[in-house]
Amino acid sequence: MGKSKQSGNHNSDKKKNISKLWKTKRRTKDLDQIHTDMRPDQAAKLLKQDVDFDVTGCAQHYCLHCARYFVDLKSMKEHFKTKLHKKRLKKLRDEPYTQAEAERAAGMGSYIPHKKVEVQTQPVEEDMD
Repeated sequence: MGKSKQSGNHNSDKKKNISKLWKTKRRTKDLDQIHTDMRPDQAAKLLKQDVDFDVTGCAQHYCLHCARYFVDLKSMKEHFKTKLHKKRLKKLRDEPYTQAEAERAAGMGSYIPHKKVEVQTQPVEEDMD
């Protein structure tokens, strides 16, 4: 048997690349975008957002490192214990790749070792309701 071919799809007259649509359906922020969000001024804005009824949890419970919104504080705390969150923290320890680093790698400067960034789970403020 060979590789199964997708014979037809519902709007085949439009000739869309369905595999590309599937790959980008649940796309989240890249690590370098999250590093910019982790700057203190950006982080303060993201963690203290105004109430937005179009976003999950009214945009009040946001994981800065995973770029995800949660319904309530309990589900966000549970997320902090998951393997996915811990893997993301580990990936964020590497400093983002810069143009200067690319030029040094191409031989246009002296070697500087890659820096590590200390990343910890964001502090959670308890609501006194």
